[in-house]
Amino acid sequence: MDRHITTPLSKETAADLTAGDYVYITGVVYVARDAAHKRMMEALERGEELPIDVRNNVIYYMGPTPAREGRVIGSAGPTTAGRMDKYTPTLLDMGLAGMIGKGKRSQAVADAIVRNGAIYFAAVGGAGALLSKCIVKSEIVYYEDLGAEAIRRIEVKDFPVIVVMDSRGNDLYERQ
Repeated sequence: MDRHITTPLSKETAADLTAGDYVYITGVVYVARDAAHKRMMEALERGEELPIDVRNNVIYYMGPTPAREGRVIGSAGPTTAGRMDKYTPTLLDMGLAGMIGKGKRSQAVADAIVRNGAIYFAAVGGAGALLSKCIVKSEIVYYEDLGAEAIRRIEVKDFPVIVVMDSRGNDLYERQ
């Protein structure tokens, strides 16, 4: 089923999505990859707050290429989500509502998704140039020294994703 949703992502919206749904996201999404996740966890270990409020937000695992002239961002394809698995349960327990990436997730992440009523979306790998056309604004908000792995705040319009794991634990990758 095709669904159109907006962020921030409410628990009710997440609960209404089912593995296999085609979803078009409009609103703010944060971008963070491995290095940014590592820094966020180090901040938590020092007793500091995260640089972004993850509650009801969505994080996209993506490292964009430089923007071409007249564009807000370069190619914006997903990266492998499993690389963030050791950090994800903590963020989900802090209120992160959703993630966008590609590939399977660990059992610990699956359990945290269900425990927190969250959602995992997949974006199509190899379609970064097309996906970038749905990004209407992009700005680095934290960890600028990380370059492509800095935390970005992007605004998206009708950003296409597929629900891979829903809030009940149904996993599209596990369907036969």
